[in-house]
Amino acid sequence: MKTEKAVLAAGCFWGVEELLRTYKGVVNTEVGYCGGDADEAYYPTVKTGATEHAEAVLVEYNPAELSYADLLRAFFKLHDPTTKNQQGNDIGRQYRSAIFYFNDEQKRLAEEAIKEAQKSGKWTRPIVTEVSPVGGDSGVQFFSAEDYHQDYLQKNPDGYMCHYWRD
Repeated sequence: MKTEKAVLAAGCFWGVEELLRTYKGVVNTEVGYCGGDADEAYYPTVKTGATEHAEAVLVEYNPAELSYADLLRAFFKLHDPTTKNQQGNDIGRQYRSAIFYFNDEQKRLAEEAIKEAQKSGKWTRPIVTEVSPVGGDSGVQFFSAEDYHQDYLQKNPDGYMCHYWRD
């Protein structure tokens, strides 16, 4: 099976991962940090906001079952993309809404998805989702989070979650 990857940030990565992990067409999820200016990323520093990294989820998906555009539609249903650097009680740049793209096509689709979400009328305030590159010559990398963060809500079913599916 040929898979593709996406990196999405929508606040605390635990809830984002939990909602996406069973989404039709998603093959694997991994939580981590992306979009920062440091050469390394570890939770003790990311949580302070000092590295500019966002808590993000690397999503591996089967494009025969789930298109990138449909994955982005799901992304806009699982968080509030109008709150700058915040989701629920989580406040700080590490909790921003962001789409990190691997290529020009993903960038184009991300920009289209933002326009589509804004035009939908579901959001009365402007969408503040950032679109930034990951990998390549940009220097921006995805860093895998510590093991205890991976599949966190599977290991801790009563753990904190501020995400839910919106219509």
